Amino acid sequence: MVVRNELSDEQIDRVFQALAASTRRDILRRTIAQEQSVSELARDYDMSFAAVQKHVAVLEAAELIIKRAEGRERLVRANPEMIARARALLSRYEDLWRSRISRLDDLLAEDAPDSGSAPRGSSTP
Repeated sequence: MVVRNELSDEQIDRVFQALAASTRRDILRRTIAQEQSVSELARDYDMSFAAVQKHVAVLEAAELIIKRAEGRERLVRANPEMIARARALLSRYEDLWRSRISRLDDLLAEDAPDSGSAPRGSSTP
């Protein structure tokens, strides 16, 4: 599978918006495991069918799921390519913050007093 690494700002916004709701994260989790109809998905939520359809539409707009028609049913499955791209984006953020924390640790270690000398600001009587 070929995975394009870069997401546009609009795609990033849609992915984060889609993942912001627990119902949408659950729908995504369920459709990773197995393709399901919107009707099957809706049965497990205490909300209207229309509300579930709206959640599915948000996930579809973010390209995190793929919806297809089979007769009168609409089947939903996770889109592994976009999930991999989103994961790569989050990994880059993690690398960035780990690097910043490591640099901060290094700076703090440089400023730390040596174990044999008196702490800064203290006077020896």
